[in-house]
Amino acid sequence: MTCDFCEIANGRASAGIVHQTADIMAFADTFPIRPGHIQIIPKAHIEVFEDLPPRLASGILHLGQRIARVQKRIYGAARVGFVFSGHDVAHAHAHLIPLHDRTDLTSLRYYALGSNLPLRELEITQADAVRTAELIGEAMA
Repeated sequence: MTCDFCEIANGRASAGIVHQTADIMAFADTFPIRPGHIQIIPKAHIEVFEDLPPRLASGILHLGQRIARVQKRIYGAARVGFVFSGHDVAHAHAHLIPLHDRTDLTSLRYYALGSNLPLRELEITQADAVRTAELIGEAMA
């Protein structure tokens, strides 16, 4: 079975890359909860965050802090949510979401806005993901 995040980490699938090191990659989420929603992954396939070696988990957290400062400035958010996940893609990953509403870390936001669309229909284009990545990546430089 192919892992979507391993495909991105290995350069076999495109993504709006914000920042990367030898071990970690950050890219724009293509199903964003809010504009500027970023994901950070270990490049190695590790299915769940509790299996991350402490050095790698720390690196993800520190990169998340850097990105969050930029997200606040660009998107005018008072807070940025940082959530480790791994259930939608079986590859440990952290979501960084500029928070503007109390439901921003849940899919309830879509329904609060009156949407009855499946989440797949709310997907942004790859070009939008690249623009998001460029905006945040350039601001981090």
